Amino acid sequence: MVDLSVKIHDLELKNPVTTASGTFGFGEEFEEFINLNLLGGIFVKGLTLKNREGNPYPRMAETPSGMLNAVGLQNKGIDYFINTIYPRIKKYDTQIIPNINGSIVEDYIEVAEKLNEIDGIKAIELNISCPNVKEGGMAFGISCPSAIAVTKAIRDAYKRTLIVKLSPNVTDITEIAKGVEGAGADSISLINTLLGMAINPKTRRPILSTITGGLSGPAIKPIAIRMVWQVYNAVKIPIIGMGGIMNTDDAIEFFLAGSSAIQIGTANFIDPQISIKILEGIEKYCVENKIADFKELIGAMEI
Repeated sequence: MVDLSVKIHDLELKNPVTTASGTFGFGEEFEEFINLNLLGGIFVKGLTLKNREGNPYPRMAETPSGMLNAVGLQNKGIDYFINTIYPRIKKYDTQIIPNINGSIVEDYIEVAEKLNEIDGIKAIELNISCPNVKEGGMAFGISCPSAIAVTKAIRDAYKRTLIVKLSPNVTDITEIAKGVEGAGADSISLINTLLGMAINPKTRRPILSTITGGLSGPAIKPIAIRMVWQVYNAVKIPIIGMGGIMNTDDAIEFFLAGSSAIQIGTANFIDPQISIKILEGIEKYCVENKIADFKELIGAMEI
């Protein structure tokens, strides 16, 4: 038997395999494909204070070794999640972790305060890649002062485990990581999508309605691995790594670079059973390498 359990601050995961926000709905959409109770956790799709329709179509595009998306956080708002969706999904024997978003700090605070009242929810993921409308649309997460400000505001409002999801669209990821750690983050998840775009040569027009979008998938894995390793060596709080994890070897790379847990994202669109396959692969890898506790792999890259 291999010990696959891991603790992210006060959040106890039965294993390190979780699903990334925006790629797995609210979990129930995958119920016919896998046993959701086997997962370490489900990071549900992004939630905002009020209903959001998202961006106009087209808002997804396939790229070599990846995909672009500009869905725009389509959701029915935090109250709908609490009153309608959460009662349906709290039955799963796994951690349900909301991903929260906002256009101003006050929006984030109100969403966090509402989730603070839900006993079954032990953690939230703070998405600081959202555009800060008070700062002219610049994402909270690409400026160290604004990343610190929104993290501190949510730390004051939310009493359980606070995971801050970092944007890779920055000059120095360690500066942002150390900033949010100092502001009270209990954990860091990274990387969010990279800013990209695609053009249709026939029409000479951008493929996405928003022109630019977020690039995910295996194309971004080397960047994600590099950033996880840099952040692991810069902070003391646990890291949840993501970015192009498609198989067991990819997951092991993230652990060796410093991730305590992983999120599987784009791969869910290709194979809805991939999270369980990777979970089984991690256990097999540990057995084959005589590793009794998978946590021995965390940050164990040899230089």
